Amino acid sequence: MQNTNGQREIWLDWLRVTACFLVMATHSCEPFYLGGEGSLILTKADAIWVAVLNSLPRAAVALFIFASSYLQFPLHYSTGEFFRRRALRILPPFVFWTVIYALVWGEPVQNFKDLLLNFNYAAGHLWFVYMLIGLYLVMPLLSPWAEKVGKRELQVYLGIWLFTTLIPLIRLLAGGAAPVIYGPSGIPNAAKFPLWGEASWNTYGVFYYMSGFIGYLLLGLYFRKFVGRLSWGRTLGIALPAFLVGFAICCYGFLHGVWADSQGVFPVEGPVGLAALWEGPWLNDTFGVALMTVAWVLVFRKIETVGRFFDRVVLPVSKASYGMYLCHLLVLVSVSAWMRSCLGIGADGVLGIWTTPVEMLGTALISFLAVALLCVLLRRIPKAGKWVVG
Repeated sequence: MQNTNGQREIWLDWLRVTACFLVMATHSCEPFYLGGEGSLILTKADAIWVAVLNSLPRAAVALFIFASSYLQFPLHYSTGEFFRRRALRILPPFVFWTVIYALVWGEPVQNFKDLLLNFNYAAGHLWFVYMLIGLYLVMPLLSPWAEKVGKRELQVYLGIWLFTTLIPLIRLLAGGAAPVIYGPSGIPNAAKFPLWGEASWNTYGVFYYMSGFIGYLLLGLYFRKFVGRLSWGRTLGIALPAFLVGFAICCYGFLHGVWADSQGVFPVEGPVGLAALWEGPWLNDTFGVALMTVAWVLVFRKIETVGRFFDRVVLPVSKASYGMYLCHLLVLVSVSAWMRSCLGIGADGVLGIWTTPVEMLGTALISFLAVALLCVLLRRIPKAGKWVVG
């Protein structure tokens, strides 16, 4: 979290802490559209609450990538030193918590067999680490270019990437409702309508190498090299419209899919693949999420607040944020179940139509506080703490 001059980037600590909470807010909403053996939304009110409260935090993962790349790209030391530092920071906590999930959830023997090929699907959030490692692998390749790239050239590449965030919408408009295919684990994947060089025998279309999380790597580079300190007026003039448009796209996109499948009749349910299609507008490489990410970054760059609260709360939580991401589902699932047992479900709950949002936000807040305290304390264990939390 320090720049090349050794001065700490305070705003990145606030951003990482907020991103941790946003991740937990996202996962706190999942029980309200995923239920039983597949997809389930009980009421129209629940559908609206999910759309609103699960769209607002959807930039969380993109913010983590931005924060991770902002000070590391381009590389400031040799490729070997870069990989050594990243491996020591990322891999030991990942292995530790992967083993914990394999032992706690599901059948341990089968879980360990599956780990030879992929992460434990019961702990689906661990996909993030695989993607992050992939980005680290390409950073040394792009670093020489990143050192020399000019503002206009980088803007062109960012523009191309931003266009790729529209591709999911173009696929939908061109191909209609996508069928769903299932992998060996039962995890659904929407079949893609082929565009610009793609075919059943070729997934490497013209925009393949410019899409996905590579854009947030370039976005971090752009902000670092070419975006100076903006006034609050200029910041909000850009950030507010960007966030509102991004939020509207995510919220409308989810509700449009739910309404099309439910025909206005609830509960609506189906296989887990149905929820995967509803989530399409929320994916990290889509236009709405990209707009909200830019908005968050612009606002957080204005934060310069330091003091006792920062030193004693924000900074320790920021340093433990990676471990918090890894382990939070172990706490959040239990908190969510407890909240539902106390307050009930949907409009029949203790608080009527307010039961659902209170459970969502309450689960996120309680989980965040509990996990933050746990990981900050774990990180203080001499020698072993950083191997568990990072």
